[in-house]
Amino acid sequence: MESLALAFSSGWASGVNSYLVVLVLGIADRVGSFDSVPDVLGRWEVLAVAAALYAFEFVADKIQYVDSAWDVVSTAIRPVVGGVIGVLVAGDSAALDELVGGTVGGTSALVSHTVKTGTRMAVNTSPEPFSNVGVSLGEDVVVLAVVWFAVEHPVAAAAVALVLLLLGLLLLWLAWRLVRRGWARLRAWRARRGGSGTRALT
Repeated sequence: MESLALAFSSGWASGVNSYLVVLVLGIADRVGSFDSVPDVLGRWEVLAVAAALYAFEFVADKIQYVDSAWDVVSTAIRPVVGGVIGVLVAGDSAALDELVGGTVGGTSALVSHTVKTGTRMAVNTSPEPFSNVGVSLGEDVVVLAVVWFAVEHPVAAAAVALVLLLLGLLLLWLAWRLVRRGWARLRAWRARRGGSGTRALT
């Protein structure tokens, strides 16, 4: 149960920022030697690669429109990382099959990645870049908190991740409703302006 819970919460977090998840779990293994964290994540070469990729994503994720392009690229990365972590976590447990852990981790990562990508596209419709930076920083803090909490309290962290996932889906739906209304109003305004211009010419 705890392995499944850790696979779910780390999968959710991987859909938002997979490199940070690997980095946090690896550091947890190094400093705490937690049995729930696979030892392979604590290897120095894994930590070095995760840190370098996280540093790149930290910058790219806060630049308007660049973040959306990076999200598209990461569609092939984040769910895979979530699935791999789920397999590794399940591999350390005799009570949970690796396939189940990989499925749970990969699926939760895919759903949360979809929420992140759609929400960021909606945020990018705002002309100012500050909301983008704020959302990105908020994501980093939440991922860090959830994963670190999941290492010691996997079941409680999974419940938190589930709530965040559901809230994210709701937020995505509301955001795209607002964006669609905005575009509809813009098209209507342009149509009225074009019609008035045509009448003025005639």
